[in-house]
Amino acid sequence: MTTRHDYIEQFKKKLDEWDSEIDELEAKAQKARADIKFEVEDQLTSLRAKRDLAKLKIAEIKDASEDAWLDLKAGADDAWGSLKHALEKAWSHYK
Repeated sequence: MTTRHDYIEQFKKKLDEWDSEIDELEAKAQKARADIKFEVEDQLTSLRAKRDLAKLKIAEIKDASEDAWLDLKAGADDAWGSLKHALEKAWSHYK
C-alpha cells in the first residue's frame, strides 16, 4: 500500500507535469486556427478548473489525519482521472 507521503509526492509530480502540458497547450492555442481556437480555449478553462480541483484534493489529503487520508483518496483519484482525460482530449486537436 502506498503511504500518504508517497501518494502526495506522486500526485504533486504528476500535477507539475500536467501544468507544463497546460502551458504548452496554451501556447498552441495562441497559434490555432480561428475555427478551433475558441474550442481549445474552452478546454483550457476546463483544464485549469480540473487542475485546481486536483490541487485542492491533494491539499485536503495533506492536511488530513493519517487515518482519514484514505477516505479522501478516492476523491483525489477521481480528480486525477478527470484531469488526465481532459488533457488527452485537448491534445487530440493537435494529433
